[in-house]
Amino acid sequence: MRVLLVEDDRMVGETMSLALQDAACAADWVRDGATAIIAARDQHYDLVLLDLGLPERDGIEVLRTIRSSNDAVPVLIVTARDAVEDRIAGLDGGADDYIVKPFEMGELLARMRAVSRRKGGRAAPLLTNGRLALDPATREARVDDAEPVRLSAREFSLLQALLLRPGAILSRSELEDRIYGWGEEVESNAVEFLIHALRRKLGQTTIRNVRGAGWLVDREG
Repeated sequence: MRVLLVEDDRMVGETMSLALQDAACAADWVRDGATAIIAARDQHYDLVLLDLGLPERDGIEVLRTIRSSNDAVPVLIVTARDAVEDRIAGLDGGADDYIVKPFEMGELLARMRAVSRRKGGRAAPLLTNGRLALDPATREARVDDAEPVRLSAREFSLLQALLLRPGAILSRSELEDRIYGWGEEVESNAVEFLIHALRRKLGQTTIRNVRGAGWLVDREG
């Protein structure tokens, strides 16, 4: 999952960035509203974490700008503003959820998973194509009735990207985009290495290669 983190407080931003990376998210952190608008316009994100008290452009203005471009990316407001009026303004402005600082990172991650499920039209917490199942809460994958296996952060990110769109071929660049955030060095042959590791854990047929195009997991049968 690639996340845009919009937070002007350096300490909070650094803490959240590290926690998101530990949770297998590729996190891009910006510190003002104007840069957030540019980033949301130029890069595809799976979710936006948006503070309200931002320099240059207020968070509500950022939210309205994103929605005015018909961008349906899930937006979770993360702010110290706890007045009912602020919550109403955020939710009516197009936010999918609203959490007040201070908060536990575990709750934020659970809310992120919940809004991602709603975007994908899923009620169940698991991502699955009928045979292969992935639990975003535990980063465990399972094939049929086999015992679940724990995945590394990047193995999880790659498999999550494929299972969000079963049957769709994702290219190397699309998969790298889901795995790496800004400033992270893209390792040579990283995608092939991760797919090899996943096949070793889950079976050779779980991820299929389409020569010259990319990789996919089969649609639900």
